[in-house]
Amino acid sequence: MIHLRNLRLRRGPDILIENATASVLRGEKVGIVGRNGCGKSSLLALLQGGLAADQGELEFPPHLAVATVAQELPHSERPVIEHVIDGDTALRDCERELAAADARGDGLAHAHWLGEYDVKGGYTARARAASLLDGLGFDAAAIDRPIATFSGGLRMRANLARALMCPSDVLLLDEPTNHLDLDAVLWLEAWLRAYQGTLLIVSHDRDFLDAVIGRVLHVTEKRIDVYSGNFTEFESQRAARAAQQAAANEKIRREAEHVRSFIERFRAKASKARQAQSRIKWLERLPTIVTQRTEITYEWQFTPPRKLPAPLVAIEAASAGYEGRTIIEGVRLSIAPGARLGVLGRNGAGKSTLMKVIAGELATTEGTCTAAADLEIGFFAQLEVDQLDTKATAIVELARRGGPEAARWREQERRDHLGHFGFVGDRVFEPIAGFSGGERARLSLAILVARRPNLLLLDEPTNHLDLEMRDSLLFALQEFAGAVVLVSHDRGLLGSVCDEFVLVNGGRVAPFDGDLEDYAAWLAAQSRQPKKSTVQVTPADAAPDDAATRRERRRQEAASRSALAPLRIELRRIESELESLGRERSSLEQRLADPASYASTDAQVKNLPALHANTVRRMGELEERWLEISERLGGG
Repeated sequence: MIHLRNLRLRRGPDILIENATASVLRGEKVGIVGRNGCGKSSLLALLQGGLAADQGELEFPPHLAVATVAQELPHSERPVIEHVIDGDTALRDCERELAAADARGDGLAHAHWLGEYDVKGGYTARARAASLLDGLGFDAAAIDRPIATFSGGLRMRANLARALMCPSDVLLLDEPTNHLDLDAVLWLEAWLRAYQGTLLIVSHDRDFLDAVIGRVLHVTEKRIDVYSGNFTEFESQRAARAAQQAAANEKIRREAEHVRSFIERFRAKASKARQAQSRIKWLERLPTIVTQRTEITYEWQFTPPRKLPAPLVAIEAASAGYEGRTIIEGVRLSIAPGARLGVLGRNGAGKSTLMKVIAGELATTEGTCTAAADLEIGFFAQLEVDQLDTKATAIVELARRGGPEAARWREQERRDHLGHFGFVGDRVFEPIAGFSGGERARLSLAILVARRPNLLLLDEPTNHLDLEMRDSLLFALQEFAGAVVLVSHDRGLLGSVCDEFVLVNGGRVAPFDGDLEDYAAWLAAQSRQPKKSTVQVTPADAAPDDAATRRERRRQEAASRSALAPLRIELRRIESELESLGRERSSLEQRLADPASYASTDAQVKNLPALHANTVRRMGELEERWLEISERLGGG
């Protein structure tokens, strides 16, 4: 249905995609994945007509109805539910025709458009819009409020609901989970699975993609590689392809070295000159080795905290809220070093309120919140990236907001620190205004790490982060010596980092004795019984038959996923080292092939054969480890 042929896409002077060919068939659910900045969003913009290809063809049937999420935040006084219904443009057109016929007193036209109104679901439109808003976390009592009165995140949710309201043949979604809570993500998964049209979705959420898609377009190295299956199957296939390509590259390299050796030995001999020329031409026809170029990797960890007092924070019988309205009450919570606490709850239940109380940014109206004398908080809030000074550069913001130690660092130390988060070369001197959402999120994280916190409060930290940075964050959190309190819609991060959960519900904060599967079941039970309020929640409330068995199984699966995270990071480190060793080996071989090297009395030159042998041996060891890890990741 949708075909790309020899496509080239640019962003300014940079080529994002070159000679790409791919197809998407009717009814397929396709995930578009790749690192931040590789061209995923530009590809979506091309499909929705907002961007033109520089070369090649896009075959997109013109009769297809396409739905997309508007990126501009609405500021009107229009009720949010009417904003959502506006997404059904055919229904709105029908309403206008009906009103016009009524104004003219044209009974036949009025009867015609009344029938069309019924066919287009006009009588159920408000109920459908309300259902979408409820699934995406809007309170039923608030859906008639002006949309301008909602937060930016909720207005983005309203835009998403509006896109889902639109009857469409093709649905294009760019990071739809970024502004959603876990319960809304679970709801959206179910909605998209039932969607009958063609879906193309950009996302960095593994679990979300696994639940929704059946095909992957991987944008990498200016190519689009196509894989069948969900995201987990894509990772397995990609590892297998990389192993096959590595083996093919090694074979081509050996053949090329053999031919080059012949040419060097016999080029000057008249009797062998014709054969040498023949081999030169053969060498030119030898397939070019497809280099598995290692992309930028993020290698960082939290600096050990200066002190780890116990407890870090103690909350006793605390209540808190805003403008006289109590959001949470009776909270009792103690956070010790090494704690890994996940905060669950529906949108608006008070998760962010709890985080602000712990951070000391919101005073309690009752009870106490006592912080240790040596408490050092690293608070990554949902809107953290908005706190950056867009006129400043990354290196200036690090010095200004990275704490007293970062302020004393030399310029090179700041550059080294930022380099671990993907900011290399002159990028550290460029204005933040030109950074993408992912780059701003990485910079905010780099600033937080520089402060050396002993308590991390992370409220949706993975918004805008690509998969590699999410993996790095997960691995760093597992090694972090302090405490972590985490709010996230990323189930992979929650399940791998947190070993205990609390549920914010009905104004109460209570331990949740279960895992994320139990929480999903609890949410489903709550949606079936919307008036029921449960404070003390256990897995038995959602699944009384085998909750303990399922809970243990899910914990084991979470532990297994957690074990794979460091393997992925090790794999990237091995690839980087192999690339470096490959250059070193080539340099050594050039020196070994140079007759002048053997005329030298330099001790280093005499050690060239040993250095070459050690390099080849090390590469062999790394290649074996690379294959071993790839097989484990493929099986995992």
